[in-house]
Amino acid sequence: MPDNTEVVTTPPLAASTPASASPVASDVVARAVDAVKVYGKGDAAVTALNGISVAFKRSQFTAIMGASGSGKSTLLHCLAGLDSVTSGKIIIGDTELGTLSEKQLTLLRRDKVGFIFQAYNLVPTLSAADNIVLPLAIAGRKPDPTTLDDVITTMRLADRLTHRPAELSGGQQQRVAAARAFVSRPDIIFADEPTGNLDSRSGAELLGFLRSAVDDRQQTIVMVTHDPGAASRADRVVFLADGKVVREIADPTSDAILEYMKTLGN
Repeated sequence: MPDNTEVVTTPPLAASTPASASPVASDVVARAVDAVKVYGKGDAAVTALNGISVAFKRSQFTAIMGASGSGKSTLLHCLAGLDSVTSGKIIIGDTELGTLSEKQLTLLRRDKVGFIFQAYNLVPTLSAADNIVLPLAIAGRKPDPTTLDDVITTMRLADRLTHRPAELSGGQQQRVAAARAFVSRPDIIFADEPTGNLDSRSGAELLGFLRSAVDDRQQTIVMVTHDPGAASRADRVVFLADGKVVREIADPTSDAILEYMKTLGN
């Protein structure tokens, strides 16, 4: 991380520790090292990531926040292997993504990574049950019955398994998407504005499930959000500005997040 990055534990907001107090490698599930991402060339070039270094610990819930154009979604997509960096490194576990072939990268995403997106990304012709197990079915694998039952029960989908996406509410569709991400027990879950299309009740329910997945199942979650309330459910908030990490808040509260967001122009 840049030398001027602040790491804050709340309360109180003023207390800070050096950003160099990073987790040991064995505790890290994913990390970016001097990551740069440039779109376009010449006068049209746009630098979305500008030398970001940040690590994500095992069994931790991290929220990424920042103004529009700060690089938060780009960082998430590069960490998840959906996009590549121009320079620097993205590492999942002990594997640097830049060293992988496209086939190897596809296998890593399938086996190590889960995704929850704002747009749900469900297959409209498949039932909820088939959407949940689709990535495993494509891989020729069967879900662990206990894990599958646990995810379906936790997401309250038992009475919706035969329904297709068009027959489900937005909250139910997002719960199906979340169940799909968790059923294979990946090393890390990436969530891009997962509550963005949900009403407040459905959003709170999804955030509760994400929180319990970390607390009860030791999952690792990295979530991009613009919502201070959603971010306050995380263990840690990483703020970006102009493609750089500018601050972290540990044990965040909505008030602490809002106070700092004012300085970012949000």
